Amino acid sequence: MAAGSGQEGRLAEEFFTPGGSSFSEFLAAHRPELLPTRPPFQDGVRAAPDAFPHGTTVLALAFRDGVLLAGDRRATMGNLIAQRDLEKVHPADDHTAVAFAGTVGLALDMVKLFQLELTHFEKVEGTPMTLAAKARRLATMIRQNLGQAMQGLAVVPLLAGYDVTARQGARGRIFSFDVAGGLYEKAPFHAEGSGSPYAHGALKKLYRADMTRRDAALAALQALYDAADDDSATGGPDIGRRIFPIVSVITEEGFERLPEQETERLSREMVEQRSRRPDGPHAAP
Repeated sequence: MAAGSGQEGRLAEEFFTPGGSSFSEFLAAHRPELLPTRPPFQDGVRAAPDAFPHGTTVLALAFRDGVLLAGDRRATMGNLIAQRDLEKVHPADDHTAVAFAGTVGLALDMVKLFQLELTHFEKVEGTPMTLAAKARRLATMIRQNLGQAMQGLAVVPLLAGYDVTARQGARGRIFSFDVAGGLYEKAPFHAEGSGSPYAHGALKKLYRADMTRRDAALAALQALYDAADDDSATGGPDIGRRIFPIVSVITEEGFERLPEQETERLSREMVEQRSRRPDGPHAAP
């Protein structure tokens, strides 16, 4: 039975009432219990420490043809590994993607809601949102999650996209957020999660503006390796289980997740390099 409908198989009246272009506002008005941003506990109650799986390190960097996002695969609950093959990078639409650190269940629901938000807007308005508008809309959703963040269930996304309206060479754009919905544009790279200081340090020495896709992917893998080397919550390449970081790119052609075979090949190449130089490549002179 449809929401609010008294007859089997018929949509409720609200589905035929003209409204705005925000799907989350529609849910808030008619089915607020479906929103992932509703507080799970009573006021004053906090989640027990390490009671829920948390995703850790994700990063993004602009390269010659667009922007790249990557993430390790580990989720942790305190000192336990809760999942070894978590996917933290997801397409939002053809030219935008979201990666996340934080409470896994809430993050996945927020990503799904954001995907619906963009689809709903385009169907209602007949045109896609601009990249800046997508960033502002995601910031609003994060702000709505502030109650859960204060209860210990924070979600920290990383948004990246290919902006067709920007000048050539600056179309790969990256946006970060704080738990209160603060919005910050980052260039030319950024990292989030518990391993982010180490990943950021690696990118600082490896990054070049003229990177090819392969160069950018290797730099991202090196950065995640450095994060895993110093942060126990970040997972490195798992050769034995054949679990490797997720690497995705967004270019003029759209979103593309690098094939598993390509990511594995680059990861094995990097691990072989690390066997000869454990501290990783040095910055170019």
